[in-house]
Amino acid sequence: MKFIETELPGAFVVEPAVHKDPRGFFVETFNEKAFRDNGIKAGFVQDNYSFSRQKGVLRGLHFQYPPHAQAKLVLVISGSVHDVIVDLRQDSPTFLRWTCVELRSSELNMLYVPRGFAHGFCTVEDDTHVIYKVDSLYAPHADGGIRWDDPDLSITWPVASPLLSQKDSQLPYLKDITL
Repeated sequence: MKFIETELPGAFVVEPAVHKDPRGFFVETFNEKAFRDNGIKAGFVQDNYSFSRQKGVLRGLHFQYPPHAQAKLVLVISGSVHDVIVDLRQDSPTFLRWTCVELRSSELNMLYVPRGFAHGFCTVEDDTHVIYKVDSLYAPHADGGIRWDDPDLSITWPVASPLLSQKDSQLPYLKDITL
């Protein structure tokens, strides 16, 4: 596995070794030792699976408030997404900065998102399947989010009018939440 740190400290693009032969391929999507050797000590406790039927589905920007904050390992198993993370760690030199990564099933690249980040993605292909591990169980009372089109963040998304859930369409602006 190759770990490439993004411009936001602690967040990594992970490129696993893909072993191909005429039957298809084999890939190891998580190896605790490889992650620990790269300074990542997430003890994953839950796997989530998301299916988006159409291109232009936007999910996010989601996070959980401490002490229920979640680290995530995101993998697209079919299709592709424009994946965005926002650094919400107030003591970070990159506080409120964001970055994006294109995750494609054809590349099997993954994104490791540390605790203290908001996360969201927009599908760029129909029939996109995303799985992700989290290191803290979902806690409804700690659920948080930021509007995808928050002008204080000015995130570049691949669509101007995404398909949103009712919940995501009602998320607050950054200026209206306490971090």
